[in-house]
Amino acid sequence: MMYKPNFCAECGTRIERVRWPWWTSRRFCPTCAKRFRRGCIIRPLAVGLLIFAFGYSAGRVMRTAPPPLVVASDAQTGHAPPTTAAHSAPNGNTNAPPAPAYGLDGTTSERPTDPNEIISICGARTKKGTPCQRRVRGTGRCWQHLGMPAMLPPEKLIIQGGK
Repeated sequence: MMYKPNFCAECGTRIERVRWPWWTSRRFCPTCAKRFRRGCIIRPLAVGLLIFAFGYSAGRVMRTAPPPLVVASDAQTGHAPPTTAAHSAPNGNTNAPPAPAYGLDGTTSERPTDPNEIISICGARTKKGTPCQRRVRGTGRCWQHLGMPAMLPPEKLIIQGGK
């Protein structure tokens, strides 16, 4: 049950209401409540709008314009891509494709797999309780499970054919 005062906290007149809706002030009479409600809404709203307007205008003034977007392809401009020594073959044939890139990011940071190299799965126990399925070179563990034992026997970890 909610508090229902008998007298107004501002002017001291007796408060007699038939209904007490949730949006009415419980401390003031209807006359004082109108005066305080207007003051409690207008001032914070005006201050909030002023702060918002200042922040918005300051942000617009301090922002630099983005560079213009230029979209052009070789077909539109009529220019051919430049050929360099890296794109030409050792025998002087410039129509040969470039050397393949081995890494995930298109660089040669990762060496290619030798057909005779042993490829196996990690096989260490994961949080889920199943063997890790990451492929590793040789017989060992992946980067996450270094030093952990395998759940499966070694003959089940080796992938036949390296594929």
